Formats: sequence, C-alpha cells, structure tokens
Amino acid sequence: MLKGKKILLGVTGSIAAFKTAALVRLLVKEGAEVRIILTAAARDFVTPLTLSTLSHYPVLSDITDQDVWNNHVELGRWADVMLIAPLSCNSLSKMANGYCDNLLMASYLSATCPVVVAPAMDEDMWKHPSTRKNISLLESYGNNVIPVGKGELASGLIGEGRMAEPEQILAWLNDFFLTAKQFEGKRVLVTAGPTHEAIDPVRFIGNHSSGKMGIALAEAFAARGAMVELVLGPVSLSPRGNITVTNVVDAASMYEAVSAKAPQSDIVVMAAAVADYTVRKPLDSKMKKKEEGLQLELVPTVDILKKLGASKPKGQVLVGFALETDNEIPNALHKLQSKNLDLIVLNSMKDPDAGFGSDNNTVTIFDKDGGQSSHGPDSKKNIAFRILDTIINKYYA
Repeated sequence: MLKGKKILLGVTGSIAAFKTAALVRLLVKEGAEVRIILTAAARDFVTPLTLSTLSHYPVLSDITDQDVWNNHVELGRWADVMLIAPLSCNSLSKMANGYCDNLLMASYLSATCPVVVAPAMDEDMWKHPSTRKNISLLESYGNNVIPVGKGELASGLIGEGRMAEPEQILAWLNDFFLTAKQFEGKRVLVTAGPTHEAIDPVRFIGNHSSGKMGIALAEAFAARGAMVELVLGPVSLSPRGNITVTNVVDAASMYEAVSAKAPQSDIVVMAAAVADYTVRKPLDSKMKKKEEGLQLELVPTVDILKKLGASKPKGQVLVGFALETDNEIPNALHKLQSKNLDLIVLNSMKDPDAGFGSDNNTVTIFDKDGGQSSHGPDSKKNIAFRILDTIINKYYA
C-alpha cells in the first residue's frame, strides 16, 4: 500500500531516533518516497548523513540553510502523510500548543495531509497529566497517535513509553492507507451541532451541543475516502479536510438543507442536536425586560430523522443519535425502530467525561438486527472511527 506514497518524516530529540534508520529503510523498500526533517536535538541521536543515504534525499533541519529557504508550506502540502517518529515530550508540547520555533513545527502547522505521531518518552513522563492532556489535544486536532509500547526504557526502567517498533509503524501506515479508501465513491451526509430557535433578534432557545462529535464523524468519513457534506449548526468549530459545509441556524433551515441533500446520499448520519420545539412567533425587535413573568408559545419542529426514515431510498444507511438521561436503552431502541433507522448511537449523560462539550465520548451502537457494541470512554475522533467500522462491517463488508 505504500508504493508511490509520499511520506514526510519528522525526527525529534529522543533516544528512539536511532530506530529511524531502520524505519526509513523499510519505507523505501516498500516503495515510498521519504523526505526527512530533523530537529536540532535529533541530530544528537542520528546523523543527517545516515538518513539522507537511506532516503536518497537531503535531510532538512533549518528553515534557512546556506542562504536557501526551505519552504515549510510546500513540504506540508507535498506529503500524503506526515509521520513524526519519534515524537519527544518536548515536541509533543509544542505541537499541542501551536509553537513554531523550528522547521518541523512550521511544516506541521502548514500540513494539509494527515499527521501521524509515534511518541517516545519515559513512563513517568508518558503518564504525567500534562502529557495526557497534550495527547488529547493532538487527537482533538485530527492527528493520529500510534500507541506506545511497553518494555525497557532509556532510564533503565521497565514500563510504557517506548516508541512503536519500525515494523509496527510500517504495519500501521499500511492499514491507514488501506482504510483510506473504504468509503471511496460513497456520498455521505452528516449533521452536527445545535440549532438556535429565535425568540427575538438577540435571544434564542438552544442546547449545549458543541458539534465535536458530528465534525469528528465528517472528518473520519473524509479521511476514509468519502465525498462528505456537513450540515452544521451554529458552533465555533470548523472541520478539517475535504468536506463541503452548509451552515444553518435553526431547525427549519437544517431540515431544508438535509431534505435537499439526503436523497442523493449513500449514508446519512444525523449527529446534530436539533431542537424539539421552536417559538411560534419570534419577535422582530428586541424584547424588553418586564417585571411580570414571560410566557412563550412553543410549537414542535419537524422531526427530521423521522422524515428521513419514512422516505429512505433503497440501499441508503441511516444513522441516528440518542442522548438519554433515563431508560436509556429502551428509549434508544424505540427511536431505532420507530424512525426506520439502520443504526442508532446511544450517548449517556451519566459519564462526566463524555457528551456535550467534551473531547471524549462513551457510546453504545445498536443496529436494526439486534446487534450492539459499546465503545469508550475514548476521544470523539476514535469513537467516530468505531462508528465507521460498524457501518463498514455491517453494510459494506
């Protein structure tokens, strides 16, 4: 799967950098074209001469080299994948917080390709809360983290933190490029975020949805080759990748956008938290505060998911979400059946580190044939890929 692939390899200051010589040899043997960026600290562990000899290209290290400017933007756009191995604790912190003090960080921040990292550090550093936070941040940006290994560390201790072996990284990349075509040719519609139902020009009825789960799903489908359209409610986030976005505000505009796009879609995933009610007569001007109480007349919004289920084309896969606080499983299963869904993803409000606003989620996926699987707590990015795995295994295997 790596033949002809363009790989930008970043090497940071870790004793595990000595493994990159073997990694480069394996990548080149597989037919990949490898360009390499070394940080200044990495040069203490592996020489540019070694890596340039193995890759057949000059190794880059500085933004300027002998009056020549190394174009970090071009590097980040050239690659099919950017791999940073090893990723030291220091460089992890820089990536998580947007530091740009060397060619590798500048190339990372400019990269339009998928980014994969293979961390390497001592166990205590790996388990430190700041490291865990930085890994979560990195994943929330859409980056991929190859799991660390367990074994003898540079400190002499035995534990977690070893960089994955070159053969494991090679296998991970092969799987990555294999799954990148799973949904090739499929048209996918995803909804995300809340809706805001206007009371007057400055006030609205809404909910706490951040759009993170739906955006993670859209990015996951795009990463696996799908043509993705995202109908996005009013949130501050934007998706990364080749995704067509339609911004909407209220339930009526979301229904209009979805009903126009759904008939042509092979897969529809309704992850948006659409309001159940809207104000019957929103005011045209700002309502003034009064001493007496306020009564609003609310009317039901269109049940978009039910409409989609009733008119679902043959062969289309329709996925809904259920956020429940009581009788979680019975309510989710009722929604699955009554709205003619193929899958429903149950979120629980009982997990304090999941749900609205969180970068993590805990879900149970039910299918119309009685199957179910539970996932998490895990990052919403990883949960998104587990949902895609379920769709592939159930309907396209």
